[in-house]
Amino acid sequence: MRALRLMASTGSALAALALAGCTTLMEPYERPEAPIPDALPVTDAAGQEVQPLYWQDIYQADMLQRLVALALDENRDLRIAAANVQLARAQYGISRSQLLPTVAARGSATEAGDIGGGDGAGFNEGASASLAITAYELDLFGRVSALNESALQSYLASAEGERAAKISIAATVGEIWMQLAADKALLALAEDTVDVQSESLNLTQELFNAGVATELDVRRASASVETARAQAAQFAAAVDQDLNALRFAVGTDLPEGTYAAAKLEPSPLAEQPPVGQSSLILLKRPDVQSAERQLMAANADIAVARAEFFPVVSLTGQVGYSSRELSDLFDGSGGWSFGPSISLPIFDAGARQANLDATLAQREIALASYEQAIQAAFRDTADTLAVRRTIDERVDALVRLVEDTEVTRDLSDERFRVGVDDYLSVLDSQQLYYDARQQLIQANLVRNLNVISVYRALGAWPERQPAADTPPES
Repeated sequence: MRALRLMASTGSALAALALAGCTTLMEPYERPEAPIPDALPVTDAAGQEVQPLYWQDIYQADMLQRLVALALDENRDLRIAAANVQLARAQYGISRSQLLPTVAARGSATEAGDIGGGDGAGFNEGASASLAITAYELDLFGRVSALNESALQSYLASAEGERAAKISIAATVGEIWMQLAADKALLALAEDTVDVQSESLNLTQELFNAGVATELDVRRASASVETARAQAAQFAAAVDQDLNALRFAVGTDLPEGTYAAAKLEPSPLAEQPPVGQSSLILLKRPDVQSAERQLMAANADIAVARAEFFPVVSLTGQVGYSSRELSDLFDGSGGWSFGPSISLPIFDAGARQANLDATLAQREIALASYEQAIQAAFRDTADTLAVRRTIDERVDALVRLVEDTEVTRDLSDERFRVGVDDYLSVLDSQQLYYDARQQLIQANLVRNLNVISVYRALGAWPERQPAADTPPES
């Protein structure tokens, strides 16, 4: 037992020595300056700290909230992202385990005898047990701790990737839902136009029979009917494609009533969320956070490569007992061994230097990727806010345009009925009214998509109260 106590105290001493004696070669991380303007181009809520956006606050329609919740459970892309997080977490756990010694226990019992019945036949038995520390590397130059830091940052980067995937899925479901609602409205408009144009064709045919309208008027009316039918078929196909896309994004069958619930007005979305002035809010986006974590991992990899130029000191030890009888194992003879080993790099034809150069290059790549992620985030946000600045004015103008063209259409139709205008004027006024209603539907779609784009651009939280994803305790 004395040897076992010696072994235990030796292991504790090794751990303390490793923690106290290591010298890190890793440079302190400093966040690079963001290569973007300090302020966003179009802002509100001046001087206020903007709170995180949650999809539950953006999406007001019950069916839309239900679809997003289903997608967060069933979407295969999100499952892949979650599995990648678990993989990175496991890899971090493997790396972290290298900071402490590996202790292995072994035991054996044997029985042996001679074959034959001579006087010299005998029977032997024996037992042994041992406890060993196998090749524990003293982290004198921070190689193991740098490996651990790199694995930790990779794990955190993957966690940010999962958050980005959740935000993307929540936004994508909302965008497809809005497109479905718009295509559904366009289909209804086209079908209504078919009915109106068919009535107009019948009227024109009656006027032609009475000698008031010409054959050209009849042909024009017939062409308008077929044009409206072709557009109705086009929008019907678009609706089917939207439903297919929504089903794929959700990852399972759509709930009953999904199609009926898809409407542009009243808006299923909240009002435009406030946007603060500082562009530093973009640093909280998960894609930017992931890129920064990868940069920090690359910084740790450089320290690993630098440590390769220094000796590696490993310690091994073993304590054990053996006896002829298993019952007398710990009363038998005991022994122990303990010793260090050192690996000193002398000549490797430049392999270590090439490895260091490679990690330095990888850090430059990670730095450029981080800066690129920030710039892309700024552009996404700037484009989104540019649309936001004028979209309400555009919608209001189109509402007035629809009202004006509707009056024009009715007046032209009345003038044609009494023989003042030809049918070409009727067609022109009907087309203007139809185009105005189409534009209004598209503008409402753009306005709703812009609300979702603000949610996506600002790196909103995927859930109202997101649980902090903390790494395992070290």
